[in-house]
Amino acid sequence: MIPLFLAPLLSQGLTLLGNAVLAKGKDWVEEKTGVKLDQPLAAEDVLKLKQYEMDHEEELLRLRIEEKKLGLDELQAFANAIQNENNNISDRWKADMSSDSWLSKNIRPMSLIAIFLGYFLFAGASAFGLNANESYVSLLGQWGMLIMGAYFGGRTIEKLADMRGKKS
Repeated sequence: MIPLFLAPLLSQGLTLLGNAVLAKGKDWVEEKTGVKLDQPLAAEDVLKLKQYEMDHEEELLRLRIEEKKLGLDELQAFANAIQNENNNISDRWKADMSSDSWLSKNIRPMSLIAIFLGYFLFAGASAFGLNANESYVSLLGQWGMLIMGAYFGGRTIEKLADMRGKKS
């Protein structure tokens, strides 16, 4: 949500100062410009702000660039976290496949089959006029999508990662 005192800045075309308020805070801009932003802007205040924006355009642009860089850093950290999570899932699946236990090797396909059977039983019951609670059908459909996405999508990601690793 945009603070209320930004509206007069933005309506006057003072976007660089508006960005500086978001990046550095209202107090910083008030200290630099000598204009109080939490009261209606007089014509002389607007002129003073426009003059400050023109005189310090380079500094204000640098603030905007720094803010954008911070956004990119957060986005990169998020992408790294997702990649790390995918790697951990792949490692768990590889450990399952190398296990001697039949159940650990087959639990994902069995779960998918069980969800599909339940979903189709409810769908078939409703086709023959039996009242199937729609919330169960919806829940099973969501679980099916989740398991299919993890099972088939995860395998695709694993294969792409393996192909990418072999290129390096």
